[in-house]
Amino acid sequence: MSSSAYVQLVDLAKYFGKVKALDGLSLDIAEGELVALLGPSGCGKTTALRALAGLQELDRGQMIVDGKDVTYQNANKRGMGMVFQAYSLFPHMTARENVEYGLKLKAHKTAGDKRKARSTELLELVGLSTHVNHYPYQLSGGQQQRVALARALAISPKVLLLDEPLSALDAKVRTQLREEIRRIQLELGTTTLFVTHDQEEALSIADRVGVMRNGKLEQIAAPAEMYDRPGTAFVAEFVGLTNPIAGKVSGGSIEILGGVVKTLPGSITSGAGIALIRPENIDVVANKSGNATVFSASFLGATCRLSITLNDGSRITAQLPSSDSVGLGAGAPVSVSLLDMPVFVKASV
Repeated sequence: MSSSAYVQLVDLAKYFGKVKALDGLSLDIAEGELVALLGPSGCGKTTALRALAGLQELDRGQMIVDGKDVTYQNANKRGMGMVFQAYSLFPHMTARENVEYGLKLKAHKTAGDKRKARSTELLELVGLSTHVNHYPYQLSGGQQQRVALARALAISPKVLLLDEPLSALDAKVRTQLREEIRRIQLELGTTTLFVTHDQEEALSIADRVGVMRNGKLEQIAAPAEMYDRPGTAFVAEFVGLTNPIAGKVSGGSIEILGGVVKTLPGSITSGAGIALIRPENIDVVANKSGNATVFSASFLGATCRLSITLNDGSRITAQLPSSDSVGLGAGAPVSVSLLDMPVFVKASV
């Protein structure tokens, strides 16, 4: 673990009977960094967040924040700000009163005029300066979550913890609010751990994304690296869409779809393998004597997704700019090949 990390999770373990919620999880988070934990249900991402918040006891491990061991410290002493999936606002308090609540508690007790100034500043920061006297029932879901975010930030937390805070919102509001969260996080420089099941959310706003499986980190990397250079077959298949296509591996390359492409580190090195190909890495051109036929085409706005039947009867998915898909409707004969991008290859089962 890095001694310069602001947050250090060291060998965390938590067992619920025979279930290993956390199984030796270690993670460093730099000061001012936003790290997103991503993974299937039951992978341990929320358990890790709750442990850092002080809401979940561990069976083993150590947690260090800003050089101080907080492993056995009470939750209210850790200086964490937390935003939950449910808004968890006090219904009898206005937006301002909700934001000021933490500043009235003993650990963060602040004089009345300073509380008002702080709540005004934060509600303006989250775009709710005209809603300070509204009660939760008078606010939309997105507005309530903005209040919850402002409340978490009011105490100037050492670490901001976000537990799937956008999953209850509709798609458009979710997109807008995640961009706001990132803007505010960058503006304030708050170290943040963000747990989500939404891949697009994680990839779009995080400095680094950690993919978890069975209580452990499979890989942690910058979003582009995670997507383009997955370190394991699980990551390659979990993050984004892939086409499993059989081929022969040797010398760091795989023969596939009539061509040869390089394999990524971690792939098998020889023998029969399954290449995990991104839809956008498949090149499709109209060709009456090609090696495939378009089965169906789905218009997605800027892009078009094609379901393609190869001459051997197998089916793959390709994605290309809509402007390049003209004339590639159902039944169109095409030639399919791979772009020159390294691929992850797993062993054939």
